[in-house]
Amino acid sequence: MNRNDLRRVDLNLLIVFETLMHERSVTRAAEKLFLGQPAISAALSRLRSLFDDPLFVRTGRSMEPSARAVEIFALLSPALDSISTAVSRASEFDPATSTAVFRIGLSDDVEFALLPMLLKRLRAEAPGIVLVVRRVNYLLIPAALGSGEISIGVCYTSDLPANAKRKVLRRSSPKLLRADSMPGPLSLDDFCARPHALVSFAGDLSGFIDTELEKLGRKRHVVLAVPQFNGLSTLISGTDIIATVPDYTADALTAAGGVRAENPPLETQTFELHMAWRGSQDNDPGERWLRSRIQMFCGDPDSL
Repeated sequence: MNRNDLRRVDLNLLIVFETLMHERSVTRAAEKLFLGQPAISAALSRLRSLFDDPLFVRTGRSMEPSARAVEIFALLSPALDSISTAVSRASEFDPATSTAVFRIGLSDDVEFALLPMLLKRLRAEAPGIVLVVRRVNYLLIPAALGSGEISIGVCYTSDLPANAKRKVLRRSSPKLLRADSMPGPLSLDDFCARPHALVSFAGDLSGFIDTELEKLGRKRHVVLAVPQFNGLSTLISGTDIIATVPDYTADALTAAGGVRAENPPLETQTFELHMAWRGSQDNDPGERWLRSRIQMFCGDPDSL
């Protein structure tokens, strides 16, 4: 096929193909692209005709790609990234008049403690934009960025898609949250003896604090595990339960009153909070503007 032949190729078909490769489901691809299932099925039929290959074979509830589909995807995905970058560089972005929709992923602690201040700035600069927030963590963010479900993610990260970019927003230290009236900081003995609350996305009953205590030959007793930080201060208010949370989350929880924060009675490591984004949108003017605002209002320059 030469470049003149590309005139008969609908770019939308290639985007449908890429989405099907990520989702392996007509239903989920339709939801992701805001199209009806019949439209996706029709596009798949045209794709099969275009490439003269079945492309996907149904196995149970999933659609497995053919060898030809895998080959096409390896060539197509970076090409679509390049097209997206080329178009982005040619466009302009004016926050004051933009009606763009931005899809970002935030961990629960970031959504609770840092999003409110960021949102105020975004509303002041760009009242017409729409912000869609998805919940992510270090396990969910690679797939969310890779599929295009989000363009930017803010959380602690480990593995990321090959074309993703990342930077450190802040380095945070843990704080001890307590609601009792006992004067003075807790000793390590008190810390281990008291009941603990833990915020865990997966419902775990242990975390990094337990790892640090184990090094000292000590243990703690977790009596409550909740999936999010919002409401934690209300839950432990009036009890002897304590919780260890990131410093910026402690600031938000103590601001409402009823609880206070202090340094835990053991040495702990600091943690990096990252901003990661799709490499294909690195030079998109709107995305660059949004990343700069996230850096300003979620980052902590003094700690970097």
